[in-house]
Amino acid sequence: MSESPGGAVSLATAPAIDPPPKTADADRVVPRRRPGRWIATALVLVLLAQFVHGLATNPFYQWDRFGYWFLRPTIVDGLLITLEVTAYSAVLGLLGGILLALARLSGSPVLRAVSWTYVWVLRSVPLIVVLLFLYNFSALYKTLSLGVPFGPALFTFDESRLATDMAVAVVGLSLNEAAYAAEVVRGGILSVDQGQHEAAAALGLPRGHRFRRIVFPQALRSITPNYVNQLIGLIKSTSLVFYVSLLDLFGTAQSMGSTYPGDIVPLLLVVTVWYLILTTVVSVAQFYVERYYARGATRTLPPTPLQRLRTGVADVRERLRREAAV
Repeated sequence: MSESPGGAVSLATAPAIDPPPKTADADRVVPRRRPGRWIATALVLVLLAQFVHGLATNPFYQWDRFGYWFLRPTIVDGLLITLEVTAYSAVLGLLGGILLALARLSGSPVLRAVSWTYVWVLRSVPLIVVLLFLYNFSALYKTLSLGVPFGPALFTFDESRLATDMAVAVVGLSLNEAAYAAEVVRGGILSVDQGQHEAAAALGLPRGHRFRRIVFPQALRSITPNYVNQLIGLIKSTSLVFYVSLLDLFGTAQSMGSTYPGDIVPLLLVVTVWYLILTTVVSVAQFYVERYYARGATRTLPPTPLQRLRTGVADVRERLRREAAV
């Protein structure tokens, strides 16, 4: 090492300083601390525990009476009526929605105008008004006939015999459901790429075959989640058929509540739990139907709830292991 006249040490001849030795933790990626997330999680868990504790210990809910009513034959009979009305209305509403959507997309201005008017009116009028109007339909028309306009009737029907409580409920819900299903189906058809229509037409396929085999299967990917939401709304809308003298699940609970006024809250809880079960079953079916139609449209199919649970548990274990090792 040389020293300059001023006494400064030359950097060129200064001894090299070795860097500090690396430790085992130098190459480890330390996860970011998120105290806010843990505080929010703890707060939600505390509130949830308090809510469950209130449900379990509040005598006002009368859980013993809930257990008594939950599977009573009268409640089960009302549940079966709810399922029957929902099934009929869902099928008829979807079929009507498909026809209305095709009419809305047709080249006929008359069909387009009629379809648009139907959807506009039925979506504007509350469902309870439609049901009550159909329930009192015999006051306007004693008989229904089919024949030549302004001419003789070929067939005549007694409206009072046809308009049973079940028929009124199914027809009213189906008419209302068809209006919403028409927009769901129309949106799904319009979501299909125009090139699919052009390619099918270039192959010389008939129009009906193109729709059934090419357009509609692709549109189902968009139709399914939206229509299942409508189906869940339909299940809950069946509670309105009580006002047309049909004792469904809600109507039965309402009737039993009038007979046993002390059990009103347990009966409402029974109805709530049954509706939760029905909508949960529909939601699970929706997931697997969407997963089925996602084949070929996505690189990987969406994981099932069990797969998500396993992945979530594995992620939590890995995160806890990393934080414990820091």
